[in-house]
This record gives sequence, C-alpha cells and structure tokens, in this order.
Amino acid sequence: MLTVAHPAVSLVEPTLQELSERHAIDLAEQFYSVLLTHEDALAFLSSSLVEERLKASLVRWVIDLFRQDGGEDNVFLAQQRKIGEVHARIKVPLRLVMHGASVLKVRMAELLTATDLGRDALAQAISKVDYLIDEAIAIMSEAYMQGSMRRAQVDESYRLFALGQDIAHERDGQIAALFEWLQGVLFQMFEDGSVSPGALSASPFGLWLTHRAGLIFEGSLSLKAIEVLMQRVDREILPRVAAAHDAQAEMALPMAELQTTAQEIKFLINDLFQSVAGLENGRDPLTRALNRRFLPTILSREINLANGTGAALSVLMLDVDHFKSINDTHGHAAGDVVLKQVAEVIADNVRLSDFVFRYGGEEFLIVLVETSVDEAEVVAERMRQQLATRDMRLPAGGDLRVTASIGLATYNNHPDYNQLIETADTALYQAKNSGRNRTVIATSRVLSVG
Repeated sequence: MLTVAHPAVSLVEPTLQELSERHAIDLAEQFYSVLLTHEDALAFLSSSLVEERLKASLVRWVIDLFRQDGGEDNVFLAQQRKIGEVHARIKVPLRLVMHGASVLKVRMAELLTATDLGRDALAQAISKVDYLIDEAIAIMSEAYMQGSMRRAQVDESYRLFALGQDIAHERDGQIAALFEWLQGVLFQMFEDGSVSPGALSASPFGLWLTHRAGLIFEGSLSLKAIEVLMQRVDREILPRVAAAHDAQAEMALPMAELQTTAQEIKFLINDLFQSVAGLENGRDPLTRALNRRFLPTILSREINLANGTGAALSVLMLDVDHFKSINDTHGHAAGDVVLKQVAEVIADNVRLSDFVFRYGGEEFLIVLVETSVDEAEVVAERMRQQLATRDMRLPAGGDLRVTASIGLATYNNHPDYNQLIETADTALYQAKNSGRNRTVIATSRVLSVG
C-alpha cells in the first residue's frame, strides 16, 4: 500500500501536494538534468526525447505520487508496475532509476525545508516523501526484474530456435552471398570501370551479419573476427583498390588481399556454424513466419542498433481485408491456405535481414531493418499490389483474390518498442477505416488505391 499509516503524517499532506504541483516541472528538470550527465543513460535518453516525451510524464508521476490516498492505491500501484515493465523493455539500468529517486528526494527535502513547517512536521513530511518514493521504486523494481527475466528467457529461446534452422542451407547461402559480392566488386573494377564498389557491410551478407548473426551467435569469437575483417575490407582494402584504379596503378596486390580476406571470412563462417546446437520450434506452423513471442527480443535489439548506428528502422502491420468472409464462405481450411499464400507474398518482398511475424489471426508484422519510411513505403505498396493481383488457390479448386491494409511506422527514437508497434497498428486501423486495400503511414499520409 502506498499510504503511511501514522495519523500525524496526514497533517503534512496538503503541503506535499501543494509543493509537488507547484514544483513538478522543476523536479522533472532536476531529475533529467542529472540523469543526462550519466554515460549509461545516453543509450536511451537524449535532450530532445526528454523535452518532447518524457518530462511531461514525470511531471504527472510526481503530482500523482503526492496525491495518494487509500482509494487511489490500486490505480497507482498498477501505474508503477507498468513503468517498471517499460524500463525492463528498454533496458534502463536499475541503478539509474535508484539514482533518479535520490535526486527527487533531495530536491523535495530542500523545498520542504524552505516552508514554515515546524521541526516535527518537517521530519514527518520528509519521512513521507522517502516512503512514497521508495515504495513506488520498489514496485517498479519488482516489475522490472520480472520483465527482465521473461525477456532473458525469450532471448534464449530465440537463439535456440534460430540456431536450429536449416544450418547447412543458411551457411551455404551466406557464403554464396559473400562471394557474389566479391564477384560484383571484380566485375565493377575490371569491366564496368567503377571506382566506388559497394561496402561489404551494406551487402546482403553484411546485413545478415549485423541483424541475424549478431543475435544468433552473440558473444562468439568467430563472429567478432568476421566483424573486424568486414570493417577492414570497407575501411582499408576497398579504398586502396579504388585508389589504384584511379591512378591506373598495379591493382593485383590490393585485389589479392581482398580475395584472401574473403577466404578468411568463409573459414570463420564455417567455424561459426559448426558450434550450432539445439532446436526450439519458433515458427508459426502454417505460415512459417516467426512466433510473435520473439518480437521483444528482435525489436529491442534492432532499436539498440538503430540508436548506435543512426540507421533507419521501419515496421509494417499488414492485415488481410474481410478475412472472416473467406472463412465463412469457403471454410477455415480455405482460409488457412489463403493465409499461407499471403505469407509467401510477404516473404518474397523482404530480405533475409528482415523479420516477418505472424502477429494475429490474419495479421502480420514485418520489421524492415535499415529501411527509411520512403523505402518501406515502396515495400508495402509492392506487397499490397501483388496481393491484390494474385490468384489465391483454394483447396477445393478454383481461386479468389484478396486485398490487404497496411500500417507503416518508422522508429522515432522512442526507446520502448511497444510505441513503434502501437503506432503502426494505429496506422493500420486508419487504413481499414478509410476504405481498406491501402497503405497508411503513421504521419497520416494515405496512399491511393490501385
């Protein structure tokens, strides 16, 4: 319970409420001014994020905290648990939460000392401030630990699942992608005459290494060695190749070094996959899309990558229009067959570095890594148009056509991945409500039908 039982303390409640309401903005600014000086906080906090989103929430929290009475306890307890769960999702270090609480305690004590409260009342007021803040943080911390444990379990489940896929096929495919990139460089240099070969890190192999291998093989020494070699290719070897080409100098040496490095990466890829073991079913058995329980693991990591690299990140929420009528008219078996074909269209329009989840019955969530809003719009429209023009085969013979509505959202520096999903979901509902068979971007821009 977030109430203090001692009756004498109730005498100072009006003072606490008045101070918190009058100085809530000051308290929030003090809180974030201190937190923003911590290096650990910079991974998920910025001055613009604080001003635009977080400060107002903390102002409300401070005011609500000191308005507590017996009738509001359950509501406030639920709020603290929700805050703790959000902190767990965005991986805010608990020590920063504790430090922030100390900042608020000290500032409230300063404000109380400046009032005309007597000695006993002042001691009671400071005691209540400490009690309320400590209780709120304790509830947050409990929810935080529970959320962190659940996330860790799902993280490990996803790694086991990903490691248990068709390993030989995955390994051979990535080796082929690596040498396809190398062949492309050779072609550009000797046939095309280009002096700006594309970076290995931006190739399909590079994207897979960053967004898939980085999660599946986290902590692997071979993975780290491949990452070092890829940086060396992009930052050292390719510039030397281009410089030799420009100067019409001897390119044999840098080209040989490039090929040797590619062979080293191939060896390390083989070593990486040899360590693979374990299997857990993590795909939807009908559509082969990822199970949505892996969504927190993947989106949390992609948001961290986007924060670290500045790369764009977009998500699509796709829903098959009037799907219930398919089940009602043709039966659930037909509905399942149609959903499977919808998933095939989606898979044909994404890269190996992207992620496709079956989010609900006929809903799919697609995570497009390193993809801007304009690029994601192209992908969404291509999916939508292909679905609208494809004949969906039915198990009893014949076919039909379906349409889909799509909501598109792009990561906007909010650290909680739920906010990104909810934004895409809101855009999807806008697409549904404005006529279906269209893509709506979270900026409320609607793409025409057709």
